[in-house]
Amino acid sequence: MAILVQLLGTIVVCFLTMTMGLIFTWPSSTIILFKSENTTLHRVITETEASLVGSLSSIGALFGTPLAGLLLDRLGRKGTGVLFSLLSVVCWTMVAVSNRVEVVLASLFLSGLAGSSFLVVPVFVGEFCQDSIRGSMVTAAIVFYGVGMLLSYLMGGLLSYWNMIYASLTLAITNVCLLIILKESPTFLLSKGLEKAAAESVAFYRSAKPNSMEVLQEMALIKRVLNANADGSITPIEEKLNPSIEKEKLSVWQYFKKSRSTRRAMFVTLVLVTASILQGLIVVQVYAQPLFQSAAPDMSATLGSVIFAIIGVLSGIPAAYMVDAFGRRPLLIYASIADGLCCVICGSLIHLQWGPSYLTPMFIFIFCSVYTIGPGSVPYVFYAEVFLPEVRSYVNMVVVEWAWLCNFLILIIFDPLARAIGLGPVFYLFAVVCFFTALFSVYYMPETKGLAADEIQLLFTPKKRRRHIQTCEY
Repeated sequence: MAILVQLLGTIVVCFLTMTMGLIFTWPSSTIILFKSENTTLHRVITETEASLVGSLSSIGALFGTPLAGLLLDRLGRKGTGVLFSLLSVVCWTMVAVSNRVEVVLASLFLSGLAGSSFLVVPVFVGEFCQDSIRGSMVTAAIVFYGVGMLLSYLMGGLLSYWNMIYASLTLAITNVCLLIILKESPTFLLSKGLEKAAAESVAFYRSAKPNSMEVLQEMALIKRVLNANADGSITPIEEKLNPSIEKEKLSVWQYFKKSRSTRRAMFVTLVLVTASILQGLIVVQVYAQPLFQSAAPDMSATLGSVIFAIIGVLSGIPAAYMVDAFGRRPLLIYASIADGLCCVICGSLIHLQWGPSYLTPMFIFIFCSVYTIGPGSVPYVFYAEVFLPEVRSYVNMVVVEWAWLCNFLILIIFDPLARAIGLGPVFYLFAVVCFFTALFSVYYMPETKGLAADEIQLLFTPKKRRRHIQTCEY
């Protein structure tokens, strides 16, 4: 019963990424319409405005992510989620009541503020789910983003422009209503000294009574993680033998400067997130219909986009299982190698035109599937679990902020780069990034499956210090 409650809670929270996927891929089904003489807007958009339609959401996310990082530790995980889900309602309402180009562009920018869902969801879900299923549940954020993409492509192909907007607005309102039902994160409540509310939250997500042994054990685990030291200077055994030892109170910046393990974890996380984005799937997601028209002219662009989104969603289901069954590290390594091979084949098919036309979309679909299982999921599970609660919101804010900057850059340079060197060579560049990701993961990425945050931080400490701490514990 506890796992069912956590699963349902995860689904509700992941509605945030679903509504985000819906509006972020909305340009794929509207960009051609906006550029045509039959546009639903008050005038035809220019080429510059067309580029902004695809990238403004990422620009907005650059501003929204720092705001979300601050709010997570002030309003809480649930409060921040409700606030940004309300922002999605505002965005769709703006598009529904106006057909002016400027209003549509402004709404896309505001939707980017709600793009901080990729910060809110992993933190919130990772804190109310038990360690044994945490990886799978955090991966659901990627699955629901894919569901949002699929709904966007389907509604764009099957519904009229205005009916799609009204349907999307309804989903955004539903998201707000469902989020209000959930309990706040027990980790956040306990960090604010609200022990009774934290126990009630744990009881809610564990389907147990607040005074049960299971709840008390979970509370003790959360307290241990909250009281973990920045540099491991005090071991758990020392703390038990001398209860008078007080943990030094540090600001986030002081903690970051003192904690070598946090800095190392952040370096590895930033590289993994950057590499996963530069592997190029975000380009295919946002420019799906134009890309399929160019790479596979014999296939319906709408059909190609819908199949692409379905494969992304279906691949996310085994990804949620595999990330906990096989571990984060091997999944990322082997998936990145497979993605690199797919990109080489796709690039050569487009560049040299050596095979039948159906091979290009087929390998794009394989690339999408493998990417979702590995690079599209693992880095986001990784950054949700490697940092201690003292710095988690702020460090994850920096990581997500960097991710949106990378998204913006790759989206803004893709079109001119493809025109300059061709679409095939662009896939060769994606392949280079894929192989680099695998190589980096072999040497620098630790396995974090089934470990608590303080145990994961230990993996980033120097080996000599790690052996000392482990010796003290045993």
